[in-house]
Amino acid sequence: MSNVPPSENPGRLKNLVFGLYFFALLMMALFPPFYLKVSGSTALVLGVPLPIFYWILIAVLMGLGLWMLYVVESLLGEIPQEGDGQ
Repeated sequence: MSNVPPSENPGRLKNLVFGLYFFALLMMALFPPFYLKVSGSTALVLGVPLPIFYWILIAVLMGLGLWMLYVVESLLGEIPQEGDGQ
């Protein structure tokens, strides 16, 4: 017998997972020690200075997160078809 309760509401799990993901990105963007750790670096990542790559990485991860949220909501049927909302 499993100790994991059955998921009665998959939307709640989705909100928790994506909420934590976007909160982690928010901390990466706004919590000064993360950025200050890389800001003085002269290292290059793919030919881009590390501080610039850090911001590009956050933007790419945000875009991927939003895309995955769209895919999950589409699979769960939470996004109405065009014309159904009128």
